[in-house]
Amino acid sequence: METQTTDVLVVGAGIAGLAAALEADSEGADVTLVTKAERPEEASTWWAQGGIAVTRDDPEQFAADIHDAAAGTADPDAVDTLVDEADDAVRDILVETLGIEFDTNGDGYDYGQEAAHDEPRILHVDAATGRHVHVPFLNYVADETDVMIHEDTAALKLIRHEGRVYGAMLEHDGEWAPTFAGTTVLATGGIGALYPRSTNPADATGDGIAMAALAGADVADMEYVQFHPTAYDGDGEETFLISEAVRGEGAILRNGDGERFMPDYHADAELAPRDVVARAVKTEREETGEVVLDVSDIDFESEFPDLAEKCAANGVVLPEIPVAPAEHFLCGGIDVDDQGQTTLDRLYAVGECARTGVHGANRLASTSLLEGLVWGRRAGAAATGYEPQEIEAPELLDRDPALPDNFAHEKFHRLRRVMDEQVGIERTTDGLQRAQAVLRRLKGEVDAYARTRTSRSLYELRSASVVSLLIARAAAENTESVGCHYLVEEGDAPAADAD
Repeated sequence: METQTTDVLVVGAGIAGLAAALEADSEGADVTLVTKAERPEEASTWWAQGGIAVTRDDPEQFAADIHDAAAGTADPDAVDTLVDEADDAVRDILVETLGIEFDTNGDGYDYGQEAAHDEPRILHVDAATGRHVHVPFLNYVADETDVMIHEDTAALKLIRHEGRVYGAMLEHDGEWAPTFAGTTVLATGGIGALYPRSTNPADATGDGIAMAALAGADVADMEYVQFHPTAYDGDGEETFLISEAVRGEGAILRNGDGERFMPDYHADAELAPRDVVARAVKTEREETGEVVLDVSDIDFESEFPDLAEKCAANGVVLPEIPVAPAEHFLCGGIDVDDQGQTTLDRLYAVGECARTGVHGANRLASTSLLEGLVWGRRAGAAATGYEPQEIEAPELLDRDPALPDNFAHEKFHRLRRVMDEQVGIERTTDGLQRAQAVLRRLKGEVDAYARTRTSRSLYELRSASVVSLLIARAAAENTESVGCHYLVEEGDAPAADAD
């Protein structure tokens, strides 16, 4: 690779990164967008199923639902920003610019309803909204703007000096070089690779959060890891999301005894907040052996053809789909303001890697695409007007022999086991302390190798170890169960694995 310069460097090509790139380009900036992905399905936006929430005619109720889902922990100003700009952002970009054709019902849009929403307000395309939004968005930015897109390109490290970010060290095809930027926008997605079961793409290793934290940026709310209650639980290795919209249409959860159980846990039953449903599913699986989503009362194949096709491909005999909780979304991340500005000069963050304050302790369904769209536009506009400046770039060494092929695999296995057992849906104070000890040792081992070797897989492992430790530390410091962060008595939790 060669050294490059650009006005705005965007790292990540999901909806948040694309929105930032589109806005910065419209402001006349020279924009470079880099993404690890080679195919659209390697970006988190592609995997979004339910849809994107809008206010309809009641923005006050939308805001109230966000606050209720977050157990009162969401930032009021951030929520107001999201709600105030929701309809304009969706209309301007998704409908008028991209021409997304959301599902209709003959009387207008076919708004869906999901957990903790007071009314149907979810715009969707089947149960594969992310895919139908992401591909047109990526194609539009590639074909209709001057944004330079580099695929299969990873950011390894931010270039920082005295509290200011000057760009990033980028890697492609085993080579790396600095890209200097007037501003840098991180839009690197989630952390699903830190857990054995996740609805995220496999390369969601928390890169942006780790790079920002290592450069000195503040992070916040890292303990709030949301688990989706209904991921497919089959015999194979594939995990895929069974959208909350399926429960919104009337599907119900049954335990291994065939009993519907959610009314015993919450007045809203299957449409209770995600953290409540996820813990209930976990409990019923442990007590009765399994949980299934019963779709017999809805026209599943007609309403959700893509999901029906996935179920058929995995040998699911309808109307019962075996389900289990899986890591889904990080509500915290890099701390940012209402423009996406981090605590470091010239560094912005948007999308799942950012902590805007909208989600608090628990994210309301179908607000993640909206948050990415709103903050992406805001950060893209705020990040313009700065010229790149070249400084001395960090030296990444590669003087020792390459590590064995299974090195990263074995370390990831160890990391995921600890995160699953000790930093999962239910946590204990002692378990979190033990998890930190294991993760500190693991991070130390990875850091030692990274000092003299440079590769994408090693830096992804480093990112995962850094972010895992940040999550465990934040969880240990928060002694109050709220939202996604749920503490139980030591005797109620699984035994620790100290290795």
